[in-house]
Amino acid sequence: MISQSRLWNVPKKQRTYYSGKKKCHTQKSQVLVEQSSRRILSTAYGKGRQHDFKVLKQSRCALSLHQDAELLSDSGFQGVAKLHPNCRTPFKRWRGKTLTTEQHAYNRKLARERIIAEHIIRKLKIFRVLKETYRHRRRRFALRLTLIAALYNHDLDAG
Repeated sequence: MISQSRLWNVPKKQRTYYSGKKKCHTQKSQVLVEQSSRRILSTAYGKGRQHDFKVLKQSRCALSLHQDAELLSDSGFQGVAKLHPNCRTPFKRWRGKTLTTEQHAYNRKLARERIIAEHIIRKLKIFRVLKETYRHRRRRFALRLTLIAALYNHDLDAG
């Protein structure tokens, strides 16, 4: 739990970026990846205290996908099925209970398909500005994220 004295010492503009989980100021970034071509279709960003699903809803990038497009996501996007009909998320274990063998097999199969997106995120983090502490202007974070994604797509086309 965040101590109240620690949070109130932070200036008001910075409170929206303060993540109690990480105990520092953070920014979120999300990418929408096409599995077959391994290209980044769109990027989204949010402030450190926002949930992943809230960043997705505000960006509207995945919600504008065609209804037939399949959306593979991790367990942080449990409510995306209400917004996009053709999506797959892993099963979460209930408190005090275990997953069935079918649910466990489904989660492993989904993870094998999603690993392509995780590898692309790893390639983006080679640019240290996304991996380490972001020390530049916050207003330019979205621009830098978009430029790094464009560099990745350009390198993909050239190679």
